[in-house]
Amino acid sequence: MRLPSALLASAFLLGAVSAASADSRVFIVANQADGYGVDECLAEGHKCGAHAARAFCQSREFAQASAYRRVEHNEITATVPGDGGERCTGPSCGEYVAITCQR
Repeated sequence: MRLPSALLASAFLLGAVSAASADSRVFIVANQADGYGVDECLAEGHKCGAHAARAFCQSREFAQASAYRRVEHNEITATVPGDGGERCTGPSCGEYVAITCQR
């Protein structure tokens, strides 16, 4: 039994549409100690960071946060803000969090 070419073309287009709708982007943000522990929730990937990560993504017109975690400096390929001699204070000074947002 052969599948008509129109059916195969439809299957291909549906696959392309679902791939386009899964648009995601990773944001690298400074891990700011806020006194409430949100920074540790995000950095450690704990469930308590889910709301903050989702709010971050929604503020940038994404639907949800699919992941969030601490990143090391060697994982960041672009210039890291704050490496130009600015003074940083606090326990999470110089730490960064990656938040993956999806549309």
